[in-house]
Amino acid sequence: MEKSKPYVILSAATSIDGKIATSTGFSNLSSKQDSIRLHKLRSKVDAILVGKNTVLRDNPMLTVRHTKGKNPIRIILDSEGTISKTSKILQTSKKIPTIIAVSKIISKTNLNKLHQFPVEVIITGKKSVNIKSLLKKLSDKKIKTILVEGGGTVNWEFVKNNLFDELIITISPFLIGGNDAISFIQGKGFEKISKSPNLRLKSTKRLKNHLVLNYEKV
Repeated sequence: MEKSKPYVILSAATSIDGKIATSTGFSNLSSKQDSIRLHKLRSKVDAILVGKNTVLRDNPMLTVRHTKGKNPIRIILDSEGTISKTSKILQTSKKIPTIIAVSKIISKTNLNKLHQFPVEVIITGKKSVNIKSLLKKLSDKKIKTILVEGGGTVNWEFVKNNLFDELIITISPFLIGGNDAISFIQGKGFEKISKSPNLRLKSTKRLKNHLVLNYEKV
């Protein structure tokens, strides 16, 4: 990855069969120990990034809890700017720096809605947010490290465009199954294993029944 891009870490808790949520959206896979680990990691990065589906499903704060440390800048990928006014992200944007990344197809109504809040709006991409362009803009803002806690669709965008550097997966002791359950990587996927990014196992850590795998891209 070019030096002008921030260092990107993909992070998720998955079931043994690679799911990050059930077909009904239930995604509480982490243990208390793993949550503490994750929040310590959040406190060390400049920004945390998720997609609009994560905001819609979980209505997260994306702040640092369970440990001491600063809150990272929150970045939401929302091509059409459909985030709800009542979401915790917008409601707490006075206290926590927040960036909403949208595309050029955003309506004036939704753009005006976002401008009612103290958030920074970055417009990039024609019909969907251009991840590569966004990372360049974020780098220009001196954002050096980004923790991506997105859903399967967002993760696929970073993987297929080769725009990540590190991967931290917590394997949780559950089996979910289901064709409609959300996988860590969604999207079209690679047709050949040879197309997959080349990863090197950096470390493993056991947290009782959970296993944290840390890979870096070679």
